[in-house]
Amino acid sequence: MTPDDIITTIKDIIHSINPDEELGGVDPQVALRDQLDLDSMDFLDIVMELRKRYGVQIPEDEYPRLASLASCAEYLLPKLEDKELWVAV
Repeated sequence: MTPDDIITTIKDIIHSINPDEELGGVDPQVALRDQLDLDSMDFLDIVMELRKRYGVQIPEDEYPRLASLASCAEYLLPKLEDKELWVAV
C-alpha cells in the first residue's frame, strides 16, 4: 500500500458519494472541504467507507487528521502497514 493507493481510494469514495464532483484538480495538500462541495455528512460517509474498506478504526478526535488527501494518506499509511504485518504473520 502506498500513499497514492490511499489517495486513489479516497477519490473513489468521494466519487461514489458525489459523482458530479470534479476531482482532477484537487490539491492533495489543501483541505478537501475547502476544495469540494462536502458537508459534514459526506465527511462521515468518507470515514465510514475508509473503516469498511481498510478495517481500521478512526477515533472521532482524530478526524481532523483526515482533512486533506495528503493528510489522509499520512494518517492511514502506518495503520495499514501495521495491519498488513498482522495479516502476513
